[in-house]
This record gives sequence, structure tokens and C-alpha cells, in this order.
Amino acid sequence: MKTTLEQAGIFPTLSVGEVARRSGVPVSTLHFYETKGLISSSRTQGNQRRYARDVLRRVAFIRVAQRVGIALSDIEAALATLPTAAAPGREDWQRLSTAWRADLDERMAQLKKLRDTLDDCIGCGCLSIDRCRLRNPLDKLATKGPGPQRLWIGRQEE
Repeated sequence: MKTTLEQAGIFPTLSVGEVARRSGVPVSTLHFYETKGLISSSRTQGNQRRYARDVLRRVAFIRVAQRVGIALSDIEAALATLPTAAAPGREDWQRLSTAWRADLDERMAQLKKLRDTLDDCIGCGCLSIDRCRLRNPLDKLATKGPGPQRLWIGRQEE
């Protein structure tokens, strides 16, 4: 016997194509997410993938987290704290986003510093730009280690 939702053409599971269309994520990406254990599906007798409807929220969760720069391994760890058969709710998102806030704040500060100094110096200590002598007299940055020393957030300039 069909439920009221099924009578209206709304079925409890979605095909991979339907999930791709509704989420805006290519089928290949859904398959990738599934191999990483971020989402799961069941199989029909004809071996076709079927996803529970809550997968749409999980995919949205993954996409938003990726969009703000959260590493896939961190997203995986976060999703592991959620029930596998339920969509993440507002409280889940608040708890997880709060845990990511410090990392995001640090990355935002790093990007702002890069933006603000990009046209002046790349912070490498290479002395190849005519102004570097003023910013890095006698190549003092070489003693600080490799890389763009002036651009790393959390390192003190002398």
C-alpha cells in the first residue's frame, strides 16, 4: 500500500541522477563521496543506487563546508559524529561550525594579509624586488626559515 507521499509521487528514496539534479553535484562527485564514506546508498534488485532523501542535506553540508575551505578529512570526521540515517540539523551545523571557527578565522586573516601585501611583496625574503632591501635589510628573513616569512600569520616580524 502506498503512503500519501508516494501517492503524490514523492518516494522515500532517490536515484543517483535525482540526487545529482537536486543537489547540483555531478554523479561522479556523489560516487566519490560514497567511496569516502561521506554518504551512503542502498541497491535495488537491479543493482541501481538509491539514496534516502536525507542525503540531500548531507551533500549540502559537504558542499558548504568545502566552499569555506574545510578539508575533506575534517568533513569526514564531522559527519562521523552524526547519525548515519539522519540529516544533519541546525544544532549539528552550529556545533560543527563552531569547532571550525578558529581555523576559519586564521585562514581569513592569512588571506587578508596576502591580499593587502600582494602588490608590494610576496614575503619570501628573496631580495629580487627593488623594495625588498627596505623590508628585509641584509636578508634577515633568511634566519627565520624557508618560505614567505612576512606573510605567515602568527609569526612575529622584527
